[in-house]
Amino acid sequence: MQISSRFTVAVHVLTCIDVLDGTMQLNSETIAGSVGVNPVAVRNIFRQLKRAGLIIVQRGGNGGVKLARPIDKITLLDVYRAVDPVEGGKLFHFHENPNAACPVGRHIHEAMDERLAKIQNAMEKEMARMTLAGVVKDTEKFIKGEKKAV
Repeated sequence: MQISSRFTVAVHVLTCIDVLDGTMQLNSETIAGSVGVNPVAVRNIFRQLKRAGLIIVQRGGNGGVKLARPIDKITLLDVYRAVDPVEGGKLFHFHENPNAACPVGRHIHEAMDERLAKIQNAMEKEMARMTLAGVVKDTEKFIKGEKKAV
């Protein structure tokens, strides 16, 4: 099982919006250049982030995108839930047809369900503790550490 790249793309998009604000026109084309994806993919992420109340998209000549909340008020869990909603609220999808004639197959759900819920809860708790502010701070630190071309 692997979480899709939509989460990391969304974090990249939000970081660009904050770090590059005021330095250039922030739209799907410019941000797609940083992310390394097609602008359509960024527009899809924009839609999800806008629906979640994380960004404001302004159309037109002077349009662009802005954060809807301060970066210390946007958690990684907010971003994850905005772009990677889990089916039925459960991160893990259990295989559907364990063999009821087998003693293991008959009880594997009972043995695993609580464990899987605990794993998901732990991940979500950790993501809720981390904000976009931390990602932006580290990104800016790494940018400052780059050697300038001569």
